[in-house]
Amino acid sequence: MSRLMIGISGVRGVVGDNLTPELLVRLGQAFGTYVDSGTVVVGRDTRVSGDMVKHAVFSGLLSAGCRIIDVGVCGTPSAAMMVPALRAAGGIVISASHNPIEWNALKFFRSDGVYLNAEQGRQLLDIYYGGDVRKVGYDRLHAVAMDNTAVERHLAKVLQLVDVRGLRRRRFRVALDCCNGAGSDLALRFLQHIGADVAPIHCEMNGLFPHDPEPTFEHIKDLLRVTRRQRCDIGFAQDADADRIAIVSEKGRYLGEEYTLCLATRYTLAHRRGPVVTNLSTTRMLDDVAQAAGVEVVRTPVGEVNVAERMREVNAVIGGEGNGGVIEPRVHLGRDALTGMALILQLMLETGKKISALAGELSRYYMVKERVECSKRVLGSVLKALADEPSAKVDMRDGVKLDFADSWVHVRASNTEPIVRVYTEARTRSRAREMAQKYKRLVERVVAREQ
Repeated sequence: MSRLMIGISGVRGVVGDNLTPELLVRLGQAFGTYVDSGTVVVGRDTRVSGDMVKHAVFSGLLSAGCRIIDVGVCGTPSAAMMVPALRAAGGIVISASHNPIEWNALKFFRSDGVYLNAEQGRQLLDIYYGGDVRKVGYDRLHAVAMDNTAVERHLAKVLQLVDVRGLRRRRFRVALDCCNGAGSDLALRFLQHIGADVAPIHCEMNGLFPHDPEPTFEHIKDLLRVTRRQRCDIGFAQDADADRIAIVSEKGRYLGEEYTLCLATRYTLAHRRGPVVTNLSTTRMLDDVAQAAGVEVVRTPVGEVNVAERMREVNAVIGGEGNGGVIEPRVHLGRDALTGMALILQLMLETGKKISALAGELSRYYMVKERVECSKRVLGSVLKALADEPSAKVDMRDGVKLDFADSWVHVRASNTEPIVRVYTEARTRSRAREMAQKYKRLVERVVAREQ
C-alpha cells in the first residue's frame, strides 16, 4: 500500500489505494467540527478523481452542519482567495499539486485564506483521530451553494499589479504549458487581456496530464521546443494547481523555478522597499537581489504557511519559495503562478530586456536536488548524523541546513512525499554535485542501517 501523507501541506494519498471515500468523509467531518459548523469554501483542480473526492468531502462537511460554497474547478490560489472574500470560516482545496495524476489531496485553509499552520493542523488531526466529530440531524443539513467568480476576482487583482496598456503595446509572445491543469483558463485570460500573442500547449482543463505536473526540466520538453521554434519572448510552465511557475528563455533554455521568485523580487524592490521572506531551501540569488536593494531576506522552514505568516509579521513586500511560488501580499498571502507571470512580464516591459539577459544579470549559482526514500521512523537518526559539522553554520529549524562560505546543503523530510530531500547549492556545478552526492550517500547509509 502507498503511504498516506499527513502533514503541514494537508492530507495526500493515492486514489484507489489509501485515499478512500471513507477517509475523505471522516476528514470532512473533522474539518467541519474544527470550523464549528461554519461556512466552508471548496474548490478543486482538474484531476479526474476530483468529483469522487469532492462528493465524499461534501458528505463529511454537510453531516457536521457546515454550509458549503462550491467555487468549482480553479487553481489553489484562486480558491484560497475566495475564503476571506466570502467571509467563510475556512476552505478546502482538492488538489495534489505537483504529485502525479494517481494522487489527490485535501488542503485546509483558515478564514484568512492561509493554510493551517502546524499547531492548527495538529488540532484538526486531534479531532480526526479522536473521532469526536459533530453530527447534525436532518433539519440542520444545508444545500450546497455555487459561486463561479473565483477566476474573475483573481484576474482583477493581478491586473492591478501591471501596466496593461504598456503590455498591450509591447505584445509579448508567450509560450504556455499548464499541464491541462486548473490554472489554464485564468492564465490564458490574463495573457489575452494584456494583448499577448500566446502559443499554448497542454492548456485544456481535462485533468489528463501530458507529463508529470511538477514543472522541472525533465517534464517540460514540449515547452522548450515550442518557445524556441515559435520565437517566443518567454515560456511559462505551471504546475497542476497553478501555485508554482517555471521559466523558459527566448532561446528555449530552461531557467527553472528558482529564477521565478528572484526576478519577481527584483521588479518589486525597484518599486517598493521592504523585507523579503523565503524558506531555507531557496537559492542565495535572492539574498543578492535583496542586498542590491538594501533590504533583508528573512528565512523560514519550508512550507507556504511558514512564509506567509512571517511575511505578515515583518510586513514583507514580497515572498515565496524557490520552487516557483511567488507571494504578493496585495493579491493574496499564498503562492500564485499568475502573480509570478505578471511581475516577470512587467519587469521585461520596464527594462526592455530579454528574459535571458535579465536572468544573466543575477548572481550565478548551481543547485542540485536529490531525494532518498525514507520513513519518518529513521529521520531523527539521519538528522543527527548531519548536525555535527564544525565548519558550517548549522540551522535545525527544518531538518538540517549547513551553511558554508561558498555553498550550502539542506536535508529535510518532504511535506508532500515519503522521502528525504537533499538540496545543495554552490558557485560551481561540480561543487554542488559533489556535495549532493556526499550528503545523499550519507543519508542512504543511515537509512540502510536503521531500516
